[in-house]
Amino acid sequence: MTATFDISDIKRRMQGAFNSFKHDLSSLRTGRASPAILDPIQVDAYGSMTPLSQLGTVSVPEPRLLSIQVWDRGLVQAIEKAISISDLGLNPQTEGQTIRLRIPEMTEQRRKELVKVAHKYAEDARVAVRHVRRDGMDTIKKLEKDGSISEDDAKREGDQVQKATDAAIAEIDAQLVVKEKEIMQV
Repeated sequence: MTATFDISDIKRRMQGAFNSFKHDLSSLRTGRASPAILDPIQVDAYGSMTPLSQLGTVSVPEPRLLSIQVWDRGLVQAIEKAISISDLGLNPQTEGQTIRLRIPEMTEQRRKELVKVAHKYAEDARVAVRHVRRDGMDTIKKLEKDGSISEDDAKREGDQVQKATDAAIAEIDAQLVVKEKEIMQV
């Protein structure tokens, strides 16, 4: 079976990395409490990393409070630990099988912390895009080595991959600037 090169697949995978980045940014709420804040949290449960949303019901009883009703009493401590070590800066308070999370006021320091988290998400997305680029370039080199495409075609395809990479990273950077402004506004 011979490998084929498809620039639309490369672009689709890069768009997937961007969409994941946008989802991560949406979890950085600047105002009211939102269950989406907890989306990136993974809990060591049942021998594997499990999304927090699959271990309990997350609700917003007050504008600055999240409540997690944990379904399995044995996982309360694991969930507390996962929340504590996350980059969200939340301090869990437990009452039986219910974990309450007070959302802190947005101080200047907290805003700067959130901007750092946003930058981390952006760097992770850039790395994902670069991995897609690397995969595309490896496929092109393999096709060229096998004689399936000419050296000129390989160069042309490589340029297309680089252009798609540059566009995806520019899109990530633009989204980061928008989110940074949103976080830093009072």
